[in-house]
Amino acid sequence: MIAIIDYKAGNLTSVKKAFDHVGAETVVTADAAQVAKADKIVLPGVGHFQATTTLDDAGLRDAVLSGIEHGIPFLGICVGMQWMLASSEEAPDVHGLGLWPGECSRFPSGVKSPHVGWNSLEIRKGASRLLNGVANGSYVYFTHSYRVPLLAATAAECEYGGGFSAAVEQDNLFGVQFHPEKSGSVGLKILQNFCEL
Repeated sequence: MIAIIDYKAGNLTSVKKAFDHVGAETVVTADAAQVAKADKIVLPGVGHFQATTTLDDAGLRDAVLSGIEHGIPFLGICVGMQWMLASSEEAPDVHGLGLWPGECSRFPSGVKSPHVGWNSLEIRKGASRLLNGVANGSYVYFTHSYRVPLLAATAAECEYGGGFSAAVEQDNLFGVQFHPEKSGSVGLKILQNFCEL
């Protein structure tokens, strides 16, 4: 069972439909106990980094961290991926999970923000279970004003006002800045790969 966390900020209907399309068994939930029992955890995200404070209030942060510590695959989407870092310039007083060092930053003034639309992935060399079977240069759909810097865990990067992490992967941790549920066959392939972990 894949738990899709409902913290009143995710694109839940589209994410659930995409997982349904690839045959996954999912539950949309805000119940920390249910998240703690899941085989996999997905944290979708749309909107402001501040919204992640709801995860603390509901005990969901602890449930996610417990799952991660027990080796449960975790996928953060958009703001869900940004939450995996320590913090974001968007809400400096809000703490992320701190799974990787660094801070999400706003796009520079020289490019239009938010970054909305289709852009290509530059997949880093090396095995990526999440991006298995996805061709380098594949296009996916983005909509965001803040970005994760390039990290040792970056599996794919994107160029827009400089390079940023489009996907991250390390052990049982996975994140995508783009929206796989809106990225056509490429996005569905990525979600299928997550289901098969």
